[in-house]
Amino acid sequence: MTMLVHGLTFPFSISSHIQNLTIASSPSTRSTATPSASLFFSSNSASPCRSHASNDFSSVVFLGRRVLLSISSLLVCSDPFSRSLSMAMANQVLTLERYTDSKEGFTLLRPSSWIKVEKAGATVLFEEANKGSNNVGIVVIPVRISSLRDFGTPLFVADKLIEAERRKESTKEAQFISVSERSNKEGLQVYEIEYKVDSTRGGMKRIFSAAFVASKKLYLLNISHSDGLEVPLDKDKRMILEQVLHSFDVAPST
Repeated sequence: MTMLVHGLTFPFSISSHIQNLTIASSPSTRSTATPSASLFFSSNSASPCRSHASNDFSSVVFLGRRVLLSISSLLVCSDPFSRSLSMAMANQVLTLERYTDSKEGFTLLRPSSWIKVEKAGATVLFEEANKGSNNVGIVVIPVRISSLRDFGTPLFVADKLIEAERRKESTKEAQFISVSERSNKEGLQVYEIEYKVDSTRGGMKRIFSAAFVASKKLYLLNISHSDGLEVPLDKDKRMILEQVLHSFDVAPST
């Protein structure tokens, strides 16, 4: 989550698309009635737009995640030596170190060898050297809800995320793999979603996503790694990326 043409590109400014965006959760997606919630991705929005809950919700989750996705092309090496070298590089063991953003209020483990880069719209982004589409990114967005449950169930969130992926013109296939929910020590709910995307712009990728709401902010983590036939995601690296996923949490209070 094969060599890669440089890293993330952002086809739009997040500030212009966040403004006036409203989300309402759908009661029909849950077994018990839940009050609908309006989410404003801009605290100074005066007149939010209203639309159907399913489209709105997919826009919310997909907007934050899209800011973190790498829009790049996979260049598959044709000669055997280059493929072997790429395989060897892909199978290098990653080591993790703790990263904490006290200002935004989150913490996670991140690959120590990956480079922190500045990209418009991303709160923080770490890229593998020379493989920008292998990345870990976080975006933090103000909202008007206090619980992730106000969005919907984990499966509801996963369904809308996959639907949004499939609507992209560049997507050839989006395959849902799993969704789960966990709680931190304070009982904060965290949704975790795993899926694969085959894109004309980036080839086959494994995506690990996580989300939680705390202090009226939506925190979105996106881990993207190549997972094609030439250089598949090996078991050891997958385990390390899962550690990154599970470490995503609220920063400890000082």
